[in-house]
Amino acid sequence: MPFYLLEVAYAPEAFKAMITNPSDRKAAAEKLVASVGAKIHHFFFAFGRYDAVVLIEAPDDKAMAAAAMVAAGSGAMSGGQTTKLMTVEDAMEAMKMAGKAAAASYKPPTA
Repeated sequence: MPFYLLEVAYAPEAFKAMITNPSDRKAAAEKLVASVGAKIHHFFFAFGRYDAVVLIEAPDDKAMAAAAMVAAGSGAMSGGQTTKLMTVEDAMEAMKMAGKAAAASYKPPTA
């Protein structure tokens, strides 16, 4: 299954709620992603542009998009992004394919 990096910026209201009533956000996220057949491998709170980063393994892009839509639609997020990731093994296969394609068909622009 593909891996995705979900980076979340929480809305001010979400932070207010977490301060008033601390809750395990990983557990809540695990229930959501499980509902689309996905699994959280890591969930970290972070400093910087995003407040949380989550490594998720999902069956496909549609499942990941569905989970991200539910999270975004909840109002708890003020922003975020999802990045599809590749394993090293998949990247190496892509490198081999690129080498064959470049040797067989690619002609760079010339002056």
